[in-house]
Amino acid sequence: MIYESLIGRINESISDLNDVVDRAELMLKKSEQTNDDCYLDGAVLNIHGFYSGIESIFSDIARTIDQSMPSTPNWHKDLLLQMSATLSTSRPPVIQKKTRYCLQEYLSFRHVVRNVYAFNLKTGRVKELVQELRECYNAFQQDIHVFIAFLEKIE
Repeated sequence: MIYESLIGRINESISDLNDVVDRAELMLKKSEQTNDDCYLDGAVLNIHGFYSGIESIFSDIARTIDQSMPSTPNWHKDLLLQMSATLSTSRPPVIQKKTRYCLQEYLSFRHVVRNVYAFNLKTGRVKELVQELRECYNAFQQDIHVFIAFLEKIE
């Protein structure tokens, strides 16, 4: 199987992402139960980890299948766009546009997290992102499983 190793790495990452989503939801719940912002900081860290994990999968696909990683100053956004595009000679879209739109929210938030202190983040926005995280993860998971099925067919 040509892409067996890639498929294995993707599947392992999907499992890790599920844990990240679970932890973000748990941290939000604990934050609300205790009114302790430290738990909210934990949710923020897991939101950051969620998009970083997805971006790692995308980077692996870009290097392994597309043979092309964006190298522009906006490479994070370009990589997300690349994953929702059809590459006529090698693959269908990895994710659907609807999934790209939800992931864009987490990419943008990750940028904010990297550039401000956690205590300066808006609590309402963090809660909103955690509450929408499972739905976005499920959409990503559905899309990536379709993509994995494509890879298995070309083997």
